Amino acid sequence: MNERLIDFLAGCKEELLDKWERQILVSPIDPYKDKIKENGAGMFEIFLHGFYKNNDELEKYIKDIAQSIAVERVNAKINIGDFVYNVNVGRSTVFEFLLSTDLDKTELQHFIQKINFCFDKFLYYAVSRYTEEKNKIIEEKTHFIDSTHKDRLTLLGQMTSSFIHEFRNPLTSVQGFIQLLKSEDPSIKYLDIISNELEQLNFRISQFLLLSKKELIGKEKVIFSLNELIDEVLIFLYPSILDCKVKVLKNIVDNIEIIGYADEIRQVLINIIFNAIDVLSQYRNDPIIEISGTIQEKSISLKISNNGPVIPNDLLQTIFEPFVTTKTLGTGLGLFVCREIIKKHKGTLTCESTEEKTIFNIVLPLS
Repeated sequence: MNERLIDFLAGCKEELLDKWERQILVSPIDPYKDKIKENGAGMFEIFLHGFYKNNDELEKYIKDIAQSIAVERVNAKINIGDFVYNVNVGRSTVFEFLLSTDLDKTELQHFIQKINFCFDKFLYYAVSRYTEEKNKIIEEKTHFIDSTHKDRLTLLGQMTSSFIHEFRNPLTSVQGFIQLLKSEDPSIKYLDIISNELEQLNFRISQFLLLSKKELIGKEKVIFSLNELIDEVLIFLYPSILDCKVKVLKNIVDNIEIIGYADEIRQVLINIIFNAIDVLSQYRNDPIIEISGTIQEKSISLKISNNGPVIPNDLLQTIFEPFVTTKTLGTGLGLFVCREIIKKHKGTLTCESTEEKTIFNIVLPLS
């Protein structure tokens, strides 16, 4: 019986392959489209002669051809779904020819099992290799993107370091003269506003400086009060809070102390709260910012939330990446710098957003 079936399939090989070729999906841009029938014929020969081999021997031959074809499919940049479809069309075509014989179906059972074994193993090895090759391509692209980002940040850091030091000198002089004017003639109007705006400008400049250096030479960590730092930040932002009529609710556990760089944590708080004020000024008539701090075993949890619009999930995944911004004049560096500062302090900065509120959660180790 084996010989009869093998002779039958061998005799109708060309007819079988022609029928299979008329049903398969072939992209006109496939550089290997002329090899598809050749590959099909190779697969046909493997299972035709496989009836004389045990499954282990047969699997080795199937694996070699499957992996070779998988590499072609990757290079062809064609959907793997088309390939799987074409293989299964081949399986169906073989079964159709077998069932056209006058043999009893129970007699064909051994042959059908062997053919299914061949096709199943072929698809397994082909799709597995295809996936491996695609993952390599994705990893290479990811590595390229990461290295490009690092190059951009390095270049930006070098440029901003030079620019900032040149810019800060006259800025410091202006701030000094404002203090002199205040002491000589406290009645002069708008000096507080000018001073506050210069502080804001200095804060923005500091964000760029942090891109070029993780640590500053001679700068030492200190233990400072989180409660006092938050009060300082709210006083600093008071003109903006007042202008936008934002209601600030604060609920901080007493005597929370942090070890680190107070000026950098201050920058994080200013950035997150100021961003919230900016958003709320555009979307809410009843803007609210809530600041809560608790101690959890060996860490501090500080949550800063606002009742602004929900952040879409796709944007939520990227808001801490550099150069990602929704603001027309934004740099996309604010939240990136915040996360870098918190990471430097051995902590985490995350964000969650719902219809009710958006929460930035800072977790830092206790001093």
